[in-house]
Amino acid sequence: MNDALDLAFFSLLARQPSLAAAAQAIGVTPPAVSRRLAALEKRLGVRLLNRTTRRLSLTPEGERYLEDGEQILRDIESLERSLSESRDTPRGLLRINAGFGFGRRHLAPLISDFVKTWPEVEITLQLSDRPLDLTEHALDVGIRFGAPPDSRILARKIAANRRLLCASPDYLAQHGTPGEPRDLQAHSCIVIRENERAFNNWQLTDGKQQTMVKVRSPLAVNHGEIAVDWALAGHGIVLRSEWDIAGFLRSGELVRVLEPWAGIAADIHAVYPPRLHLSAKVRTFLDFLTARFALYRNETSQAPW
Repeated sequence: MNDALDLAFFSLLARQPSLAAAAQAIGVTPPAVSRRLAALEKRLGVRLLNRTTRRLSLTPEGERYLEDGEQILRDIESLERSLSESRDTPRGLLRINAGFGFGRRHLAPLISDFVKTWPEVEITLQLSDRPLDLTEHALDVGIRFGAPPDSRILARKIAANRRLLCASPDYLAQHGTPGEPRDLQAHSCIVIRENERAFNNWQLTDGKQQTMVKVRSPLAVNHGEIAVDWALAGHGIVLRSEWDIAGFLRSGELVRVLEPWAGIAADIHAVYPPRLHLSAKVRTFLDFLTARFALYRNETSQAPW
C-alpha cells in the first residue's frame, strides 16, 4: 500500500460527515471505503475513526494521523513543485572544479558575471593542480582539457583550444628557429609533467599528418604558468595551451614557431554526472560559458584568451 495515498485517502475521509459521503466524493461504493479504512487501521494497529450511523469522529490517534499526515502531504507537494520549477529556473548550489591557471584567469571572471545574471545560484569554485573526481568530491561540473577519459560522465565542449609551440625572440635570436618538427631535438624544450605520461614526447600535427618528437628538456615542471615564465625568460621552446599564451603572442613577448605544426588540440570541455543532465543550474551555466566564449571569438576572430 502506498503510504502517501493512504494519507490522502484519510485526509479526504476525515472531512466527510459519513462513509457514504466519502464514497460519493471518491467515486466508489461505501463498502469499498469501509474496507480500505479497515485495512489502513489494521496496518497501523490503531483505530482512527469512531463510526456511528449518523457521523464519523476522529480518535486521538486519528487526529494525530490527520494532522501529521497532512503536513507530510504538503511537504510532498512542495517538494514536487520545487523539483518541477528547478528544471526551468536555475537555483541552488553549483560546485565547480578547474585548474588553477585557467580557473583564476578565465573562469572566475565569468562566474562573477554569471551570478549577477542568476543571483539564485550559489557557486563554490574549487581549484586544483589536477582534475578532481566528481563523485568523490561531490562536484557538479569539472572543466577539463582534451577528450574526457571517463565514459560514465557527460561532457560538453565549451571552447576550442589549440596547443602551440612558442619561444621568446631572445631565445630564437641566440639559437635559431626550427624549420621542421625533428629540429626540436636540437633545441632546449621546456616540458610540463602531467598525469605520469611520457612528458618529453611531443605529439604534433599540421592538420594533415601527425608526428612524435622526443625533445631534450633541461627544464621540466608540473605547473604550466612556470613553464611559460621560463619561456619568457628565454630558456627554450614550450608547447602550451593557447589560453595560457595568447596574450604573450599578441604582445610579441613570445613568438610561435613551426607553424602550422602544433600539439594535438585540447579543447575545453565541461564534464558533469548523468544525474545532473537536466539540472537547470548546470544547463544554464554551460550555456552561459559556451555563449560567452563564442561571442568573444566572433567579435575578435580569436579564441577568448
